Amino acid sequence: MASVASATNAPSSQEELENNGMAGNASSFKASDTVIQLAQTHKPKPDPNGLVFGTVFTDHMLTIEWILEEGWQKPHIQPFGNLSIHPGCSALHYSVQLFEGMKAYRGPDNKVRLFRPKINMKRMLKSAHRACLPSFDGAELLECIRKLVEVDQDWVPHSDSASLYIRPTFLGTEPTLGVKKPSKALLFVILSPVGSYFSTGAKPVSLWADSKYIRAWRGGTGDCKMGGNYGASIYAQYEAVDYGCQQVLWLYGDDQQITEVGTMNLFLYWINEKEEEELATPPLDGIILPGVTRQSILELARKWGEFKVSERYLTMADLRQALGENRVREMFGSGTACVVSPVGRILYQGENLHIPCEGSFPPLASRLLKELTDIQYGRTPSDWSYIV
Repeated sequence: MASVASATNAPSSQEELENNGMAGNASSFKASDTVIQLAQTHKPKPDPNGLVFGTVFTDHMLTIEWILEEGWQKPHIQPFGNLSIHPGCSALHYSVQLFEGMKAYRGPDNKVRLFRPKINMKRMLKSAHRACLPSFDGAELLECIRKLVEVDQDWVPHSDSASLYIRPTFLGTEPTLGVKKPSKALLFVILSPVGSYFSTGAKPVSLWADSKYIRAWRGGTGDCKMGGNYGASIYAQYEAVDYGCQQVLWLYGDDQQITEVGTMNLFLYWINEKEEEELATPPLDGIILPGVTRQSILELARKWGEFKVSERYLTMADLRQALGENRVREMFGSGTACVVSPVGRILYQGENLHIPCEGSFPPLASRLLKELTDIQYGRTPSDWSYIV
């Protein structure tokens, strides 16, 4: 996998950090063994200006099976199609399942790039360990994904407002009932061209904050990207919509700590209690998903050195007091799907808390969005980008 800005053979400290946790597994599948079966017919490509998130899929998919007695089988790139699984499948009955979210971007030079995919591989391996699913070599899966994107590269939109969403998924396919480690598993990857995640596009989102529902807790799986975390949030999401909001702002504990939004990590840009200019986000304490975009924003802001950057606890009381004292400058979410999305309003205990938004996109959120997307689309050379 080539790096856009690699100038030497020695890995940078950033590359070493991202490689940590991706160490080779001798029993892993090998990308060099990939069997490729091309589709005989091809679906029409959608208009990149009218994409609805996650509704259109490309011509091919990647599948890799694992069997306890035999280990990992050869990877297969094959025509996109339905899966055949046993009705007793452990993923269906006990939610032995996890996934990742990544994107491929087409730059003005027509090259296709992935954004910091090694971090996704490391997080996926952590989730697999927590789900008692078999380990694998993250570098081998990344190369399999590169091959898949290369096969379907014509599906990467020729647009700087759209991309190709990559969804690696890992299922326990144990064909018997009973809560136990699966003896069979299936890792597969599907691709979908996408535009904006939110139907409102690049406009501030509204959040419903209520402590009646809890997304995650210490000792749970909130820091893993498991389907059960999302499925259990749907009921609260629809209640948020009933209240006229787009997403749930998840609170935790008696002090109502701000944790994250349904599909985003959360940032607060404010003047803190010590009268310091600060960009703050909740810490990775086991209930927060360690987002790739979250990590990238923290690293960019620390590199700028223009204000304090903190991973710290924030409560709704902190936010209300800061709003009352005009100390809040911006609040925004981050994630692979939305990149950066400003927050314009929070409904909390029957009160609408209005978050300052200069225009539709406040200055810091706009600056971060531009820097990130310039890297993602190859307009700015960076070792965060990997060419397909």
